[in-house]
Amino acid sequence: MTERRGGQPGSGRRTIRSPEPSPHLASLTLQELRGYRERLTAEEERASYWRRLVHARMDLLEAQAQSQTALGMEDLVRVLGETGSGQSRRALLHVRPADPLPELPVLEEMWVEDVDTDDEAAVEDALDRLRAAERQLTEYRHALHDRIDEATAELIVRYRADPASALTALPQA
Repeated sequence: MTERRGGQPGSGRRTIRSPEPSPHLASLTLQELRGYRERLTAEEERASYWRRLVHARMDLLEAQAQSQTALGMEDLVRVLGETGSGQSRRALLHVRPADPLPELPVLEEMWVEDVDTDDEAAVEDALDRLRAAERQLTEYRHALHDRIDEATAELIVRYRADPASALTALPQA
């Protein structure tokens, strides 16, 4: 990316980088590029939701181990509900991620496993596995963010080269 100054030195304005074409995405048509970016964004939302589920499971285990009381439905709604940004999370989406991406953890067994909250070792073991899963999901999300950024930059390059092509993204009347 080439750099341009956004203001006078010391003005607090950021340096703006102009995106450069991506050799990895050059063979995609504009429509394919938009679809690729949409699939990546949908996959990122899904991975983010999985990560929130892992955090919820960790919170539940820790709370139950400490207080020996079950958390209520309102606690789950708070953790898994709206994101605060006006977007709701959608867990099941049609996704075809690009290869290769980091490996994802196997979450199903961690979620359905009954953990005796009176057994400190069992709770700590379950929390260790959940923390490892959270780290994997975070790495996966970072890789997705990098690809989304690359696809966005490629769209910007193409729209700068042909501004009218941006209009083809608008719905037809």
